[in-house]
Amino acid sequence: MNQRIEQLFQWMKRDYIDAAWITSSENVYYLTGCYVEPHERLFGLFLFAKGDAILIFPKMERATVRNAAWKHTTISYDDAQDPWRLFQSQFDQDLIKINTMAIEKESIVYSRVEQLMTVLPKGVEMIGADHAINQIRMIKDQDEIKNIQEACQLADEAMQIGVASIKEGCTELDIVAKIEFEMKRKGIQEMAFQTIVLFGEKTALPHGRPDRTRLKEGDLILIDLGVRINGYCSDLTRTFAFQSVTERQKKMMETVLQAQQAALRHCKPQTQIGDIDHAARSIITQAGWGEYFIHRTGHGLGLGIHEYPSISGDHRGYLQPGMVITIEPGIYIPKVGGVRVEDDVYISDDGYQRLTQFPRNFQILE
Repeated sequence: MNQRIEQLFQWMKRDYIDAAWITSSENVYYLTGCYVEPHERLFGLFLFAKGDAILIFPKMERATVRNAAWKHTTISYDDAQDPWRLFQSQFDQDLIKINTMAIEKESIVYSRVEQLMTVLPKGVEMIGADHAINQIRMIKDQDEIKNIQEACQLADEAMQIGVASIKEGCTELDIVAKIEFEMKRKGIQEMAFQTIVLFGEKTALPHGRPDRTRLKEGDLILIDLGVRINGYCSDLTRTFAFQSVTERQKKMMETVLQAQQAALRHCKPQTQIGDIDHAARSIITQAGWGEYFIHRTGHGLGLGIHEYPSISGDHRGYLQPGMVITIEPGIYIPKVGGVRVEDDVYISDDGYQRLTQFPRNFQILE
């Protein structure tokens, strides 16, 4: 059994959990190496605490499972079969002994819980598996770091493509299309998320949607993008000005850069995570823009674009070597514009390594 599943088994045994049902595509991929988007079909990993691991999947995904080199029990089914009945017929004697069952409460849909209950004894206690899996995924191994590093290098290239495509009168979607087209030409199958390019007042929307808004002199430009390599994500944001800049825009950018630098100084093992947010927020608040910093300072990064831990002020956990997080303070003033600077950071044994390297200085694009 691989180390990741063994860690989950250890948690189950320690907390007296009889079985676990893992269904999110990210978590199943993390535990088995098998990535499937099943749509409405049943796909997941069932674990009995005694050590059995069963991968349940549609027959149309047999090649995917075979390529993942899964060496343990499988149950495959076609569209005319009921996978739950197949599962029950093979493991009925084990199922009737289950008293506590772990599920991903934050992602599993209720209809799946109802289906699961049909093969379990009445009165089974449902336990959340999310925190345990988050804790395991939080510390990256060397292969994961390698994938994230490559994704970050490509994010830097994608940002440069976006910057080089800026010209007066272009639309937000023009720049999105250019970035994603060139990434496809490099062999990138997918971005980590929908690329964000915003101009002018729209930069005050942290997750605004690009449209046909045209670029004009004096606009701020916000580009937020990420690339996915072997499932692993990067997440990079930069803010620019076009042709000219006001004193307020310049001050906003300087403040956000100072806030990010203050947060980065706290990026080392055994730092309380909430202190990172406080460090960035205090800089922005002292500059008079505290009410316009409307989100946390960052988040974990890996297979998911937003992973544990949340870099928020109320987080009482501590940074540990092997974590990868984002540091992304911002200021967003409605009907004026916004500034965000975001980098991906690896927590090393004695500090941090910035994985995204695109220049952070405030650039005025011509």
